[in-house]
Amino acid sequence: MTQVHDDDLTARAKAWLAEDPDPDTRAELARLIDTGDLTELAARFRGTLQFGTAGLRGELGAGPLRMNRAVVIRAAAGLAAYLKKQGTPHGTGAAGLVVIGYDARHKSADFAADTAAVVTGAGLRAAVLPRPLPTPVLAFAVRHLGAVAGVEVTASHNPPRDNGYKVYLGDGSQIVPPADTGIAAEIDAVRSLHDVPRPTTGWETLDDTVLDAYLTRTDAVLAPGSPRTARTVYTAMHGVGKDVLLAAFARAGFPEPVLVAEQADPDPDFPTVAFPNPEEPGAMDLAFAEARACDPAPDLVLANDPDADRLAVAVRDGADWRMLRGDEVGALLAAHLVAREARGTFAESIVSSSLLGRIAGRAGLPHTETLTGFKWIARAEGLRYGYEEALGYCVDPDGVRDKDGITAALLVTELASVLKEEGRTLLDLLDDLAIEHGLHATDQLSARVEDLSVIADAMRRLREHPPAALAGLPVTRAEDLTQGTAGLPPTDGLRYTLDGARVIVRPSGTEPKLKCYLEVVVPVAARTDLPAARADAAQRLAALKRDLATAAGL
Repeated sequence: MTQVHDDDLTARAKAWLAEDPDPDTRAELARLIDTGDLTELAARFRGTLQFGTAGLRGELGAGPLRMNRAVVIRAAAGLAAYLKKQGTPHGTGAAGLVVIGYDARHKSADFAADTAAVVTGAGLRAAVLPRPLPTPVLAFAVRHLGAVAGVEVTASHNPPRDNGYKVYLGDGSQIVPPADTGIAAEIDAVRSLHDVPRPTTGWETLDDTVLDAYLTRTDAVLAPGSPRTARTVYTAMHGVGKDVLLAAFARAGFPEPVLVAEQADPDPDFPTVAFPNPEEPGAMDLAFAEARACDPAPDLVLANDPDADRLAVAVRDGADWRMLRGDEVGALLAAHLVAREARGTFAESIVSSSLLGRIAGRAGLPHTETLTGFKWIARAEGLRYGYEEALGYCVDPDGVRDKDGITAALLVTELASVLKEEGRTLLDLLDDLAIEHGLHATDQLSARVEDLSVIADAMRRLREHPPAALAGLPVTRAEDLTQGTAGLPPTDGLRYTLDGARVIVRPSGTEPKLKCYLEVVVPVAARTDLPAARADAAQRLAALKRDLATAAGL
């Protein structure tokens, strides 16, 4: 990160202001310069927003450390330069097509238009999706249109003050090294926005043909003639998923989902939730209230995050509703695909439950673990199904080589319908899996911070003083993942193997969080043993959380 002395801040801010194409951020920056607010100037100019494997993501505002049109124009120019230098398959000069999608966040449409202008000015072809649409539609479009790259303007489930810039290459999956550093180097080479050609016309705005092709592709997710009877309540979490999900459910012949009206339509301010993430406390409250009010009662509650690449699933558990963990949904979908005689590799991130490996192994299917993120899962050889615990599921890799909350919703609703015809529920199938493979219980210790040094301090403390035991269980193996393993490239993380448990600690790649992933496995001999096994697992997870928090200084 570039260091800037306080006495340079005003000069740098004035130079940025002279190039800033956005009247909103120009007014913001002019005000900070006029008032001499060095604290706020420093927050915007002591470095640059770094482009990595997650692309760009950050708070909206003026300056190189914020998401704004000037930053996006530089990013688009760097991407275009990178593509033109690559040659086939990722860039073919003037013939190369870059398809661009965007969500409904503040400035998303502007960032998409700027990207189209820059790509066109660089001599490539640009095509923009017709309106705010789910990220999976963009990932599909890259493959469907034979594009050399795709850009999705989204910050997924981040707070409303954020936006982001996600890049896909021609195979339809997100970038991984060394593409990220190659693009970043080209971004750094952009000296002035005046050097970046930005015509006002010349790109294509797509019609609904691509969306129709995506919806047609969703037909391949379901088994011909399968039951389609499960009733659902659905929330789009103020995002862009509603219309596409309703269209997909109608095509499939499922009962029309009951909408959570307060969260159904796009709203970049996300007024009903503190964080527009189904995993956050309170985010599902309105959906549960709608489910309680429904007559007849629904079989499932479904939720997409704002760009609809993730899916949350909730079921009635006793007298009320419970959201399933991502690992539970991941195992259920895997079991359903095995029952449908799916073939190919089942893949998951290292922080996801080891239950997937047992399901795949029992079925005689290949299984692999990857680093966190679908940019890695999507690259598993022979991929048939991939998931990670953060509510991401890839159920149709030939169509969308990324997580897709729409097709995952179709598949889990098909599974619920099959079970409903048998007089059973998703919870019954989870019980079956626990009896067959052991109860795999997972939880997470997550620390959101204002000061990123807290995360660095915690990782350093664990490396310098690794725990010898957690929850009374000896640590039988401690791995520093920065060294890499036989099957994984290096990453900033720690993995502890215990007798009947596993812990992984890593900084989040997209949020200011330290994430600790916990799993315990409890053998189950019979259905009558399940209550005791769940109680045992809950106690072990609580103890793991407590001891790990102490060891990390959280």
